[in-house]
Amino acid sequence: MLIANRGVTAVRVMHTCRDRKIPTAAVYSTPDRLAHHVFMADSAVHIGEAPPSESYLNMDRMINAAIQTKSDAIHPGWGFLAENAEFARMVIDRGIIWIGPPPDVIKAVGDKIQAKRLAQNANVPTIPGIIDVTDIEQIKQWMDDEKLCFPIMIKAVAGGGGKGMVKVENEEQLAQAFSKARSEAQKSFGDERVLVEKYIERGRHIEVQIVADEYGNVVHLFERECTIQRRNQKIIEEAPSPSLDDDLRSEICFTAARLMREIGYTSAGTVEFLFDSTTKKFYFLEVNTRLQVEHGITELITGLDIVGIMIDVAIGKRLPFKQTDIHPNRWALEVRLNAEDPKNFSPSFGTITRLQVPMGPNVRVASGVYEGADIPPYYDSLFMLLMSAGADRADAIRVMDRALGRNLRVEGIKTLQPLLLSIIRHPAFIAGEFSTRFIEEHMDELISMFKEKNSEDNVLKIAKYVAEISALGHQKWM
Repeated sequence: MLIANRGVTAVRVMHTCRDRKIPTAAVYSTPDRLAHHVFMADSAVHIGEAPPSESYLNMDRMINAAIQTKSDAIHPGWGFLAENAEFARMVIDRGIIWIGPPPDVIKAVGDKIQAKRLAQNANVPTIPGIIDVTDIEQIKQWMDDEKLCFPIMIKAVAGGGGKGMVKVENEEQLAQAFSKARSEAQKSFGDERVLVEKYIERGRHIEVQIVADEYGNVVHLFERECTIQRRNQKIIEEAPSPSLDDDLRSEICFTAARLMREIGYTSAGTVEFLFDSTTKKFYFLEVNTRLQVEHGITELITGLDIVGIMIDVAIGKRLPFKQTDIHPNRWALEVRLNAEDPKNFSPSFGTITRLQVPMGPNVRVASGVYEGADIPPYYDSLFMLLMSAGADRADAIRVMDRALGRNLRVEGIKTLQPLLLSIIRHPAFIAGEFSTRFIEEHMDELISMFKEKNSEDNVLKIAKYVAEISALGHQKWM
């Protein structure tokens, strides 16, 4: 199997391949020649220079790498080409097994406008909005007609990951925000189209994990909450969601399964919703036609291997379970360790000079690096996923506190570790009282909770100890 990706996602897929005795082929760009996923694979192919367009997004080179390594299948992971319908079609046309949903489905739901129409046809609630927006006068007219007030959200029609999304607080910001959203959309996805939706205050982000085979069997693996975000990108996820009661959980999960069944989905995928905690209503956001970054916490609470399920479905196997067989029995948290300054989210790249990975009961680590590895400036800053599990939410938070606060050490680069620790220790997070605006509302308070520690602190401690002995002489306790 060729893994058409890098870093954390490539390593994650390789673990399941090792379980199943499937040889793996890695691809790498020039700066990634000594990357963790390259060493872990059975073979590796250089596919180009640092820019993604010359390497990880180059479809012809990726296909050639699969042919060169005599790979039977390609797994795209997440990001890069994972939701590219054209690439999926190229793989299939070359007689290679595509581990993911059908290209036609990827194309249909990859366009937010078409996805929204599919959801509406399936009687899935959607956020009030306007599509095919070409100028701000349309937005103003829509707001007048619907008697809506600011804020609103402008979103890129293509892509995801928070790119091309701009919140507009008032009419004065509208023209600049509209221009910014279209510019980001064009730069990130090559498609400047945008849609506009009502902004849900105190919204919470809920997603439902779906797996489906080619024989019409569609099963949900329950939900995850991904509300804690920075710049519209998730950094903490948990399963199950603390926002839902049993009735709402049942409704939202079966709604997601019904939608995926109606669009003919196969493989693993996720239906994302925005939950309005004040009205207890949920609205369709999008379908992710790939393995999600946070799939690991669903695996922790269900005991299933989602990557393994994707492989089985791709080679024509039926799902080995029914909906009534799925019984989550734990709580799990995941934090994303990004190479970023925790105070302002600016990138922090360089060499990891020290890495102490958390261990102990109920801890799972998905790492894309090793001590001495370089974090290059060309790609996503995620380098490790840290997960914890417990009998209940309080238990899972305690384990995460231990893993983040006592057992993790990363030197040479800045990471989000201090911010993540501040969040899970915050009373509002512990009480389950938060929204997608949690970080922006509490940022100053969270930063004030940081405990700055580095190797220089240890040097100063030793210097102080030496000075004390020099001044006071030999002590009885020595």
